[in-house]
Amino acid sequence: MLFSRRKYTSISVRKKDLPGGLWVKCQHCAEIVYKDEIDSLHGVCPNCDYHFPIRWSERLEITVDAGSFTEWDADLASADPLGFTSYIAKLDENRKKADMQEAIICGQARINAMNTALGIMDFRFFGASMGSVVGEKVTRLIERATEGKLPVIIFIASGGARMQEGMFSLMQMAKTSAAVARHAEKKLPYIVVLTHPSTAGVMASYGTLGDIIIAEPFALIGFAGPRVIKETIRQDVPKGFQRSEFVLHHGLIDMIVHRKDMKKKLALLLEYTGEGKKATA
Repeated sequence: MLFSRRKYTSISVRKKDLPGGLWVKCQHCAEIVYKDEIDSLHGVCPNCDYHFPIRWSERLEITVDAGSFTEWDADLASADPLGFTSYIAKLDENRKKADMQEAIICGQARINAMNTALGIMDFRFFGASMGSVVGEKVTRLIERATEGKLPVIIFIASGGARMQEGMFSLMQMAKTSAAVARHAEKKLPYIVVLTHPSTAGVMASYGTLGDIIIAEPFALIGFAGPRVIKETIRQDVPKGFQRSEFVLHHGLIDMIVHRKDMKKKLALLLEYTGEGKKATA
């Protein structure tokens, strides 16, 4: 018959037969997005501009002038001062996963031909937790910048202090803060860029001591997370609590900058301070 119902054939496809890694669910808008499209935008959701964490190497590539980065203290590696179970094995695992020796890469680079001391934290390494080596590298970075009269830029991403190192980890909060204070005494600029997530001990030290504090859109910024705070005070937290837009409105940060505009904005800030052009180290 002309209008008879067409018969369709059903095909069962098992989930394990589908190619993996092609699609990503955005944590902000919940849309399913083609992974290659996110990668082409350097980790930014094309629907809502949510900024996914990216590798330190990609961050370096899109931030500094090509071929201008010289790494400092690349050989520093964490010990196991507390004899924490499986800590050394986990460090080795994280080095392979993140392709870095520790949770931060430090060195000197140029941004639009202006010299700067630069640190980039990567959440893929142990949640970018701050142990004794992270604290030491940050301190040395700032001290070298002070000696060489360089501005400092640090990209923050961290889950906080590294529990496997106990008090040795917590001591880094005071050490890094003291280095920032000595840098400030020389009237040298310190710029912080908060990426998702920026929390706990790092935020309670060098993460919030910048002369200028920038954040990427929708980044989680705070000391304790929203869930912990809610369970502690037994109250609901406001919508958007501890996200970049919320903390900007409440005065904790100075500006929110899209990843595609970050290099241009940092170059502009270095020009405003005048230190970028004067640096000769």
